[in-house]
Amino acid sequence: MENQSFRRTALHRLYEAPAYDTSTWPDSHWRKGAEAPRCAPLVGEARTDFAIVGAGVTGLNAALELVEASGAEVAVLDAAQPGWAASGRNGGFVSLGGSKLSDAALVRRFGREGAEAFRAFQKDAIARVARNLDSYSIDADRGPEGEVYLAHREREWRAMRENAEGLRAMHGPGARLIPREELKQAGFGPAGFAGGFYTPLGFPVHPLKYTAGLARAALDRGIRIFGDSPVIALEPEADGCRLSTPKGSLRARRVLIATNGYTSDDLPPWIGGRTLPALSSIHVTRPLTEAERRAQGWTSQVMAADTRHLLHYFRLLPDNRFLFGMRGGLSASPGPLARIRAEGRRHLEAMFPEWAHVETESFWSGLVCLTGSLTPFAGEVPGSPGLFAAFGWHGSGMATGTLAGRMVARAMTGASSPAPLVLRSPPKRFPLPNLRRAWLGAAYAWYKMADGPVRAQR
Repeated sequence: MENQSFRRTALHRLYEAPAYDTSTWPDSHWRKGAEAPRCAPLVGEARTDFAIVGAGVTGLNAALELVEASGAEVAVLDAAQPGWAASGRNGGFVSLGGSKLSDAALVRRFGREGAEAFRAFQKDAIARVARNLDSYSIDADRGPEGEVYLAHREREWRAMRENAEGLRAMHGPGARLIPREELKQAGFGPAGFAGGFYTPLGFPVHPLKYTAGLARAALDRGIRIFGDSPVIALEPEADGCRLSTPKGSLRARRVLIATNGYTSDDLPPWIGGRTLPALSSIHVTRPLTEAERRAQGWTSQVMAADTRHLLHYFRLLPDNRFLFGMRGGLSASPGPLARIRAEGRRHLEAMFPEWAHVETESFWSGLVCLTGSLTPFAGEVPGSPGLFAAFGWHGSGMATGTLAGRMVARAMTGASSPAPLVLRSPPKRFPLPNLRRAWLGAAYAWYKMADGPVRAQR
C-alpha cells in the first residue's frame, strides 16, 4: 500500500467535541433496554487479514461476510463500543433509502438500468436485515411491515396522486394511496396530513438490539472486536497497512473505513470534504394510554415520515411510547442542542396536539451522513489499493449499511463487486468544504421556508 492517503492523521471532524465524546453513551430509549457486548481495547501489536474501522451496522456486516464467505481473519476497531454511534441511536427504520436524489435524477446520472439496479438494491437491503435477524437469532423487537409517507400539504398529496401509478409499480403489490378521510381508520390521524402513501416495504426494529446481535454473532465466529480503540494513524507498509490506536497497533492486508457520519475528514484524506454529517434528534415519550392513542387517532405501529425537506419521522413503539425524530441543528454544543430539543418538542405538540401533555422520557441526537453527490459509496478508495470505504447512507443506514457492508466485503476479497453503479461511483467533494456547516445552515433556512409552518390542521 504505497499511497500518501495512508499517512498519519489528526482526526479532523466537522462538529464540536461533544458529538464525538465516547466516554458516555447517549441518554437514549434504546440504551435503557439493551446493551452491546463490552469489548476490550487493542493493547500491543496484532495482525489480521482484514481490518475494519467502525463496529456499527456496516462494519459488523462486512466482518461477518468476510468470515462466512472466505474464512478470513478479521479484526474490528471502534473508538467507543459496538452500537455507540448512529447504529445504536437511530430511529430503527429498516426502510428504502440511501440517496437524496429523486428517481428522475438517478436516471439522468446513472441511466435507467443503473437507477433500477439501485432500487433493487434498496429492496434487497431490507430483505438482508430480515435474513440477519433470522440467521443470527436476533430479537430486535421487529415491528409490522411497511411504511407510510404522509403529505404535509395539499400540493404533496396532489403529487402523490399524480404519480400513483409509478409509485405502485416501484413499491409492488400492497402499495396504495390513503386519502385524508381514511387516515384515521388506518391509524394515522388526525394530524393535519392531506393524505398518504403506504408501501409494504420495510419494518421497524430496536436498532441497538440489532447492532448488539450482530456484534455477538461476530464474536461467536471468532471475529476480534476492539472497543475504546480509536484509530489515530494509518501508515502504509510493504504488505498492507498499520493502524495505530492509543494503546496498540494492528497490521492488516486490507482495510475498510466504515464510520459513516463519525468519520474523520483525514482518515484517509481522500474522504475529506466528501461527507456532510448532519444532526438528527429524537424524542421518545412515556407510554401512551389507549385513550390517549385514540384521542389523537394514531393507533398504528407502522413506520411513518412526512414529506418535508426537513422531515419528521415517527412511530409507536411496541410498548406504546411514541418516537418522534427530526432533522435540524448546526451545533453539538449544549446550548444549541437544548434549542433543537425545544424545537422538536414544539413540532411534536403542533403535529400531535392531543399529546401536548405527554412527557418526553428520552431525548438524544446523532449524526447522519450525506455526501457531495447525494449518493452512498461502498468500494475501494481511488488511488489507494487495499483501502476501502463505505459511507453516505443519508439517514437510511439500517438497511443500506447492512447490505453495502456485505457487498464491500466481497470486493475486499478480490471478487467482482455486486454493488450497483450508484454505490461504486465515488462521491464528489462539497465546494469549499470548510464551509459545509454554513451551506447546511443556508439549506435549512430555505427548506423551512419551502416546507411551511408546522401545524396540525383540524
